[in-house]
Amino acid sequence: MALPAARCGRRHSGIAGDSIVVAPALPAARVLSVAGLGLTVGLVLALTGAGGGILAVPLLVFGAGLGVAQAGPIGLLAVGIAAALGAALELKAGMVRYKAALLVAAIGMLFSPLGVWLAHRMDNRWLGLLFAIVLLFVAYRSFRQAQGRTGESVVCGALEVPCVRDATSGRFVWTTGCARALALSGTLAGFLSGLLGVGGGFVLVPALQKFTDLSMQAAVATSLAVVALVSLSGVVSSAVAGNLDWPVALPFCAGAVAGMAGGRLIADRLAGPQMQKGFALVSALVALAMVAKALL
Repeated sequence: MALPAARCGRRHSGIAGDSIVVAPALPAARVLSVAGLGLTVGLVLALTGAGGGILAVPLLVFGAGLGVAQAGPIGLLAVGIAAALGAALELKAGMVRYKAALLVAAIGMLFSPLGVWLAHRMDNRWLGLLFAIVLLFVAYRSFRQAQGRTGESVVCGALEVPCVRDATSGRFVWTTGCARALALSGTLAGFLSGLLGVGGGFVLVPALQKFTDLSMQAAVATSLAVVALVSLSGVVSSAVAGNLDWPVALPFCAGAVAGMAGGRLIADRLAGPQMQKGFALVSALVALAMVAKALL
């Protein structure tokens, strides 16, 4: 006798209380739509840097109809893949301070699952408001960076930073103050990574500029390595808990990788202060839209 077709995506094993949830396949039109959203994120990542990945969650919220808690792990997966690709290139170029990256990432990986756990226990409205506040901060910082003001405090305080490189070897001179500063940076980045599905680059780059004597390029490269490792922790936690929507995640990430690959071909011609200002403006508008969505 033919078996009845599954309607709810749930298959029972025949043992009381035991069932296997099967995620339904997405319609082809929705797959293409989600892949298009990922393509947009990839292009933004290529043109603006790792911080551009913060738009992944809002795009999934408004474009795919997901909640912040559901969109977070998917955005984190896409940002983590992009960060891993970028970090591999920078590591080959010798720009990644790998010991510092491993310390920050180890602390961040401990706190990322805590953020994931809290995200699925918070009201989606409050989570959306918190994300909007973070996005406004990113917009403000991106606008200032485009105006060339972000390096002032680093230059002025370069003699007082806790993490200083040895003049001969170029490696950090490790002290208690240096380890403490990097550990605190990893704690905040890891927690926000799991809570909001953001890579944490917007925390790590300013922290590395404030607490170390690294150049901007080295700070970005080191943060990419941290983001890749911390994102892995958050994604694994979400997948184990069954909170990662793979039918949406796979086409979204495929689109993001394609967008980043294509964006790198045109980044040299388009990336620059005006692009950063445009990203800041779009981020601010998206943040205001998320506030309206949460309050209305």
